[in-house]
Amino acid sequence: MAATSSSPLPRWMPTPSPSRPLWRWGGGMPDARNGTGTGAGGTDWSLGRLFPWQRRPAVAGVDGVEVAPTQRAATDIVDDPGVLLTWEDVCVTVAGGAYGGQPVSILRGISGHAGPGEVLAIMGPSGCGKTTLLDTLAGRLGPGVNETGLILINGRREKLAFGTSAYVTQDNMLMSTMSVREAVYYSAQLQLPGTMAAAEKRTHTDGVIREMGLGDAMDTRIGGRMTKGISGGQRKRLTICVEMLTRPRLLFLDEPTSGLDSAASYHVMSHIARVAAREGMTVVAAVHQPSGDVFDLFHSLCLLAYGRTIFFGAASDATQFFSQSGFPCPQLRNPSDHFLRTINKDFDEEIVESSKARRKTAAEAIDILTDAYQSPAYSEKTMNQIAEMKGIGGAPFRKRKQASFSTKLFVLTRRSFVNMHRDIGYYWMRLGVYLGTGICLGTIFYQVGHGHSYSSIQTRCEVIMYTTALLTFMAIGGFPSFVEDIKVFRRERLSGHYGVAEFVISNTLSATPYLAAISVIPGAMLYYLTGLTKGADNFAYFVINLCMCTLLVESMMMIIAVIIPDFLMGIIVGAGVQGVMMLNGGFFRLPNELPKPVWKYPCYYISFHKYAVQGFYKNEFIGQTFPSNQLVEKNVTISGLQVLQEKLQVEMGYSKWVNIAILCGMMVVYRMMFFAIVKITEEVRPKRRGMKWKWCK
Repeated sequence: MAATSSSPLPRWMPTPSPSRPLWRWGGGMPDARNGTGTGAGGTDWSLGRLFPWQRRPAVAGVDGVEVAPTQRAATDIVDDPGVLLTWEDVCVTVAGGAYGGQPVSILRGISGHAGPGEVLAIMGPSGCGKTTLLDTLAGRLGPGVNETGLILINGRREKLAFGTSAYVTQDNMLMSTMSVREAVYYSAQLQLPGTMAAAEKRTHTDGVIREMGLGDAMDTRIGGRMTKGISGGQRKRLTICVEMLTRPRLLFLDEPTSGLDSAASYHVMSHIARVAAREGMTVVAAVHQPSGDVFDLFHSLCLLAYGRTIFFGAASDATQFFSQSGFPCPQLRNPSDHFLRTINKDFDEEIVESSKARRKTAAEAIDILTDAYQSPAYSEKTMNQIAEMKGIGGAPFRKRKQASFSTKLFVLTRRSFVNMHRDIGYYWMRLGVYLGTGICLGTIFYQVGHGHSYSSIQTRCEVIMYTTALLTFMAIGGFPSFVEDIKVFRRERLSGHYGVAEFVISNTLSATPYLAAISVIPGAMLYYLTGLTKGADNFAYFVINLCMCTLLVESMMMIIAVIIPDFLMGIIVGAGVQGVMMLNGGFFRLPNELPKPVWKYPCYYISFHKYAVQGFYKNEFIGQTFPSNQLVEKNVTISGLQVLQEKLQVEMGYSKWVNIAILCGMMVVYRMMFFAIVKITEEVRPKRRGMKWKWCK
């Protein structure tokens, strides 16, 4: 024990290795903190060649050691300032559960700062507000959450431009059908400048993947609910890969080590710390419980307990702070374990029952530590550093170059097309159901169109209505897959990879071929089995109308998906909306029989079934003749036009192609509504937040 206590190394560190010395505060680890290490495979590959706009001045490494920037040609240099992030007296509350209940406080007066080249760790027990603080700093708080305080970037309130900040979420929102290489490369094509050569993008992509230890899984699919793929830890590393492609100036990490073993956690965080030191990146990470080696990679520590600040300062000073407050860290114990064990009050009852001697509970420890932090030695030091950072200021951020609109549209369309092709639940399973339904419907109503009896009129109407109702109703079958796409879209949209217009257009372009296929193949089988009106133009209209209906329903489900992201609730709501529209389609009750308030005006006119069914009716009955049901005279016939006007009450003031045009217009309107909802949500949230901040200025 004597030898241990006299050692300069912290007591929780493992035995030094002669081949790889331990890194500690004051030592300087060559492959983590001062940026002199090598990449995967021992190759020192610099990103300066690929990102000429990222030249920085030398930044302070570990213990003041300067890290020289990579040398580049002067013509390639574009100034890109580092990020000095400060926040003062940040409070976050949510509305109470009961109506009129008191707001629930999540964060209470949190202050802190983070600078270039540093890694700030936000730690605390589960439910202490780590992710909430991270979301607040990143401007990603959801609706219904109220925040106050002052958050500044380089001494002013500023919206970060594209490529300046990135956020790695706790949930890994990735396309399950893509391989690791495809996921990163598609993202690189969206984020990196269009002037960068494709070969450089591939080289950069492969390098970033190998840096995160995913070289052996490059061609493995991510996997999801249908197929097994990479592990959860590999997904976390893949998410970090995607966000670090552009080497952002400010990086937020939510639980970056969750799902990783101790070795993977160390190597991932070591790489992030190395890049932060080399590139002058500001890193803010919410970490649950790091190992001792990972804890040593942190420059600063923000320790929270149930919304209150327990400690903020250099991570190396935290152990001393706890010791001075009466909670010394035992020998050979990881400091992070000791901190969390001390301030986690979820198990206070067990401590009281099991402890023979009088031992302070976590609630008491939190009060003692909170009061100790408010002393001038700690809290005033933090506020002085915040004031100093606010006074430094800095040049405004410039939006980095990224791919053009056409390039993004092409990449998104191609990625979406591949995803739809590989995801069996998107269209292929629906195609199988359509084929089965077409066989059933075709055999039950086999050749009803060949008989021109009066009763065949009603039978034809039944075939048309069932086809319109069921085949469009089944379009909600791909809703779960689309919800996953919406989650990926939200993550990439918040990171600024592309806009709403690119997503809407690319989704339409990639889905149209599949919808055409599942309309033409079952439609052809159904059309000729039932013996509907022969003719190439009649058949073409039938499948076009059917395809337009499925496109329209998918557009409607896009709106539901962005409002209700839960796939089960979304399917229920989508089925209910289609059920109401179906009732007003003019089949179950003729148009003139519908109650005028609500059901005819406006429901009948906004139901797409009205225009689809009437278009099918016109396509089927115009030019046909049927024997009359009148028994007074023999050989009396009625024309298809009479059937449409008198029996089916179809509006004959326009042609059947106008019905197609109306359906197409409704589809466009639904997609524009999706666009508007997303844009309005993006615009309203910052304005609401800005109104709450006014009194803080």
